[in-house]
Amino acid sequence: MDVSRSVAEVAYLENGILKSGGRVGLRRDELKQFASQLRPDDHVVLEATGNTAAIVSVLQAHVGRVIVANPLQVRLIAEARVKTDKIDAAILAQLYASGFLPEVWIPDEATQAMRRQVSRRAQIVRQRTRLKNEVHAVLAAHLIERCPATDLFGKKGRGWLSNQLLPTDERMGAEQRLRELDRLGEDLREIERVLAQSVMEDGRLRKMLTIAGINTTVAIGLLSAIGDIGRFRTPGKLVSYFGLNPCVYQSGSQPARHGHISKRGRSYARAMLVEAAWAAAQSAGPLRAFFLRIKDRRGQQIAAVATASKIAITVWYVLTRDAAFAWDRPALTAHKLRSLELQAGLSSQRGGRKGSAAAYNLKSVRDQERAVAEQAERTYQRLFSRWKQAGPKNSRSQ
Repeated sequence: MDVSRSVAEVAYLENGILKSGGRVGLRRDELKQFASQLRPDDHVVLEATGNTAAIVSVLQAHVGRVIVANPLQVRLIAEARVKTDKIDAAILAQLYASGFLPEVWIPDEATQAMRRQVSRRAQIVRQRTRLKNEVHAVLAAHLIERCPATDLFGKKGRGWLSNQLLPTDERMGAEQRLRELDRLGEDLREIERVLAQSVMEDGRLRKMLTIAGINTTVAIGLLSAIGDIGRFRTPGKLVSYFGLNPCVYQSGSQPARHGHISKRGRSYARAMLVEAAWAAAQSAGPLRAFFLRIKDRRGQQIAAVATASKIAITVWYVLTRDAAFAWDRPALTAHKLRSLELQAGLSSQRGGRKGSAAAYNLKSVRDQERAVAEQAERTYQRLFSRWKQAGPKNSRSQ
């Protein structure tokens, strides 16, 4: 099926014979009528588009298998000068029959719902950032100094803003943006509450929170992107899925050249990993030692991307082995989990009872955990220093 917004072109391939099946409407009733005419052992192939999930949910109950193809890789394999819906449908059928169809994993309903919520959250965050930038631009246009408060959009910042001399129209525009900012803030808290409730009992998230730099928002975003970790056979596959793998150029006898990262895959998950890398660079431990080593050679931007790739590899091992990060800081992890509970809407504990994250409030506990992490960081630095002094082994001498 070559799917567009409202119709799909159908091609049938049976016993090596290809024939056209005409067009099928993509209303739910039209799809159900089409699916009822298919056999239980039929396989249906279509490319990934915006409405693929809904089409798959209708067809799955009537056929043996529904396969979703990667549209980018299909075009790379079978790009044609003459391109029509009929030809595209026929190419999908022939690629699948010959075993060359690049398939896409179909997530379950819970993962799809999580992905939609994460996407909505990212959209709201972008809108809030745009509104804040517009307010800052208004102040800069009228030569108003920076706000002395840490947060211009907090209580103190808004009080300072209301006392600034602005033209009437600009003041109305700023107030309108502040009201929109508050409304989006309410929507953001509601989405975060739903996301937190959906992963409260997920053991994978608890393991991921043990990794330095990963907070609840990043962990939820990565879980929605990864889905079933079993579909990634190696950590390199997961890195490639996030688009953090370098492009490689090699021809003939020339040595391979590595370029920029591919930036293919889920962009929001890649951005979250980079965000986690910057956080890990501020926290003592082996990940910060890795960041600093790359920073000294290539600069901090490349170091952040390399650390993001290292965190993705760590995530693969943590989820595959179902084990916590080796350099977990238990009190900090308990603090993260407690933040998740509060985000999900659970009541705060009162009455003098100690909660699960009470140890994190003790400076002695935090200092002790930080000292262990700093020791691990120094160990990593010494290990790399010895490796660098020794240099790579000469393969001819072995």
